[in-house]
Amino acid sequence: MRNSMRNMLICLILIFYTAGFAKSNGDLFPRMIEKFRHQLDLDGADKALMNAVTNTDMKQLTLNRQIYNSYNDIFSHKIKTEGITDQKSSGRCWMFAGLNIMRPHVIKKYNLTSFEFSQNYLFFWDKLEKANFFLETMIENADKDLNDREMQILLKSPVADGGWWNYFTALIDKYGAVPKGVMVETVSSEKSKNLNFILNNLMRANALELRQMAHNSLKKSVQRKRKEEMLSDVYRLLVYHLGLPPQEFTWKYVDKDNNVSEKEYTPQKFYKEVVGFDLGEYVTIMDHTMHPYHTHYEIKYCRNIIDKSNMAFINLDISKLKEFTLASVLDSVPVWFAADVGHQMEKDRGIMAVDLYDYETLFNIDTKISKKDRLTTRASMPNHGMVFTGVDLKDGKPVKWLVENSWGTDPGNDGRWTMYDSWFDEYVFTIIIQKSRLPKEIQELLKTKPVVLPPWDPMMDSFR
Repeated sequence: MRNSMRNMLICLILIFYTAGFAKSNGDLFPRMIEKFRHQLDLDGADKALMNAVTNTDMKQLTLNRQIYNSYNDIFSHKIKTEGITDQKSSGRCWMFAGLNIMRPHVIKKYNLTSFEFSQNYLFFWDKLEKANFFLETMIENADKDLNDREMQILLKSPVADGGWWNYFTALIDKYGAVPKGVMVETVSSEKSKNLNFILNNLMRANALELRQMAHNSLKKSVQRKRKEEMLSDVYRLLVYHLGLPPQEFTWKYVDKDNNVSEKEYTPQKFYKEVVGFDLGEYVTIMDHTMHPYHTHYEIKYCRNIIDKSNMAFINLDISKLKEFTLASVLDSVPVWFAADVGHQMEKDRGIMAVDLYDYETLFNIDTKISKKDRLTTRASMPNHGMVFTGVDLKDGKPVKWLVENSWGTDPGNDGRWTMYDSWFDEYVFTIIIQKSRLPKEIQELLKTKPVVLPPWDPMMDSFR
């Protein structure tokens, strides 16, 4: 009798356990799934929604018509620019944006109808410099385990397309610039995936060889001699894919008054004489909500040239970024910036607006988290560089911003986009601004020793 009661109790426990009534240990029980199923109204609203979502693009269902219909492309202040560039299927936005900062100056200075720099020229040197940077860091870190977190970041994409403002200025400082016609785009510059596949795999193979040389106790001078041979292969591959960079060239142009001019230049001379920007006057300001404000930072390994400095920045609240941007744009000085373009953007009309897509109402869910939490959880990070070229003011305050993108003329209003001011707050992370525009107390922060952030910081990882 006692044994039968005991067996019956065990059976009841097993029944309740498998039915999902026992205390959960974290598993997904059949009873739980059955509960989910019964909570659905498959004869009513849930069925209709399922039919709609399974047969329609979700963005069409969630597009906020009030925002979409209220859009206009009228701005109270526009910086005069000519033409839109197109980075095609490459990650060169930072480079395009940097060159787009300088284009209006050249057009005005030489009375031109249009002008464009060669992005392919800088792309060539960026790839070669990144290859050298990667191999040199492999030599310097040969004693680290390959599973070390820093090593994993470096090995992830040794010669990626991405970059920051300091990458751009380092290239200009060393290699100058040339007009687009001097070194035009190629299939591999416009669609860099295959080139990157070859170079990244070559770099990893080279890294393993250099590490083996170090483990065999060969001197660094011997390793660097072998590195030079490796870089010769990289240079050769880049010439195959991108063409040979010019050492000298003739720039011939006709201005708006049909005056024809031509002159011989080196790339460095062309930049100094034709452009003449002091890029060292520009500083990086971020709204990095993961770290304390009013602090000077730098990110380890955040550079493309081995003997240049890592990216350094002053961390300020987004309201300050907006204040400095507005002052610059109103002075007709375009502003380079980086933002997260993975959220709340409509490409046909070129709209960036918070709540442009209303997933919460459609699905009765809540996905909204703070800007800081989005950074911390990697839900949001700066992944695209563009240029502010205008603003629309109401009672002295910005309502929306005019953005020059580098995605060609099809998306947006002939390639120009409209960013609503609340989108600026949520998804803009970085601006590049002239140091002279900053208050003295912020300029003083630039003189302080920067706090070094690790290379896996989201600000670095996003542009690799």
